[in-house]
Amino acid sequence: MTGKNIVGIIFSNAYDECIPELTGLRTMGSVPFACRYRLIDFPLSNMVNAGIEKVGVITKANYQSLMDHVGTGKPWDLSRKTGGLFLLPPFSTADASSNGDKIEALKGIKDFISRSQEEYILLSDSNSIFNIDIEKLTDFHTENGADITIAYKRGILPKLGDAVTFEFSEGGRISSAAVSPVAENEVNYSLNLILMKKSLLERLMNEAVSLNYHDFESDIIQRNVSKLNMFGYEVKGYAETIDSIQSYFKANMELLDTENCSQLFNPERPVYTKIKDDIPATYGLVSSVKNCLIANGCIIEGEVENSIIFRGVRIGKGAVVKNSIIMQESFVAAGTTLNNAIVDKNAVITPNKFLSGAENYPIYVGKGIVI
Repeated sequence: MTGKNIVGIIFSNAYDECIPELTGLRTMGSVPFACRYRLIDFPLSNMVNAGIEKVGVITKANYQSLMDHVGTGKPWDLSRKTGGLFLLPPFSTADASSNGDKIEALKGIKDFISRSQEEYILLSDSNSIFNIDIEKLTDFHTENGADITIAYKRGILPKLGDAVTFEFSEGGRISSAAVSPVAENEVNYSLNLILMKKSLLERLMNEAVSLNYHDFESDIIQRNVSKLNMFGYEVKGYAETIDSIQSYFKANMELLDTENCSQLFNPERPVYTKIKDDIPATYGLVSSVKNCLIANGCIIEGEVENSIIFRGVRIGKGAVVKNSIIMQESFVAAGTTLNNAIVDKNAVITPNKFLSGAENYPIYVGKGIVI
């Protein structure tokens, strides 16, 4: 199996309801992350690094910023005459944020799927962040004669309404699947990266529609565990699933650890994003920067520590920013102190303000807000 024989499908709106602060005006896929990226960059890059040449991105609502970001797919080498990147339009008038909308979404793009010449389908959400060698996953799928292979991680279960956990028999075959279990200890939970033959997905979707099934995890995965050869492929190294504003904050902060950062941004499997030419970051004579990720185009004149600073941010003289995420083109004025804060794009914090959240409950300043 090669990447050219796989069509990728990405759900850009899945789990929007988990971080309403950040998805009120954008999709989950277009949520900014790690200085210069969007969440959709990670599944897109995973796919193109494996040689996948056709990717469909299912959209539903608030997708203007997503369209602006992905464009024709050129940064991912998906601007092609054949194959390439497809933004698939809204699939219904139902609430896009409902957990059980994947069957409806796939039903809405059945023509795109049926017209695809590729033999396999790779499904992915946008809220799981990891860098995986998909070629190894496809080899694992073939070697085990699997009908469905699902990437999973062992760890604390994300707080998602339809999170799936697995138990395995010898050889790695999935012996049981639980949807939304109560689990306090570490479990094997799905990262919602799913590989199967296109013909199998079409058959399962036809059955789901005819039987009026609505929930992909319960009605497609859980119901077929005993009927199909399902295998789990463990993702090791850095992998995080966004299930709340707290987990979003935590995932960003974890990248200040060089080991986590090197695992996610592996030079052998680059993470691609929209290119924006800008000047390098500029640091004032009295500025102080410790343990930060700072994008190009920033002007830093104050003190910044343990923070993620996006493109074009300005930190004024005497300002102190610690343990915070400051998104693109925002301004923190002189004399202001921020701690455990998330400041969205184009926000302005005027002079001599003090804003502080907690490590497990960061304060959030909305897009374009002036304080």
